[in-house]
Amino acid sequence: MRAKALQQAGPVQPLGASQQQVSDVAAGIAGVKGFGGGFGRGSLGAWGEPAIKLFVQEALNEAMKLESALAKLRTRRRIALLHYSPVVGTVQGEPVEIFPFLGSSRLEAPLLRYPMDAVFHGHAHRGALEGRTINGVPVYNVAKLLLQRSRPDTPPFFLYEVQREPVEEPAAT
Repeated sequence: MRAKALQQAGPVQPLGASQQQVSDVAAGIAGVKGFGGGFGRGSLGAWGEPAIKLFVQEALNEAMKLESALAKLRTRRRIALLHYSPVVGTVQGEPVEIFPFLGSSRLEAPLLRYPMDAVFHGHAHRGALEGRTINGVPVYNVAKLLLQRSRPDTPPFFLYEVQREPVEEPAAT
């Protein structure tokens, strides 16, 4: 059943906003690369050398792309796909010194402005499997090496089931 639904879903377009009907579930998927820059009070600011300012600007640009992709979705169910982490919780387990290169809390800000079902990212190969945004949305680190190391007896992929929306019956006339 799941394999059939995945086959019917068609091509995945993770960079940009896309909407795909899978079985009886309409889920909007917003995807961007994201970027580094750090988390919370440890976020890099746009000051000093031009190279630092460019680094911060790239993080801001990616956050704006995510915001734009989420704004275009017209579905009740929303999922975000990123390469970099939007929360510090899923990079825990990596050396603290490299946290700024694994993600940015600037990516979390757009996720707080829209109702989200889940967020997925990779990149933090020694991080934690799951974290949450500050408003409780689950964030899953699906980096292949992490999945292989954490669950050596299962294939290295993560299956997430989107809750089905109740089907509204047309009004009788």
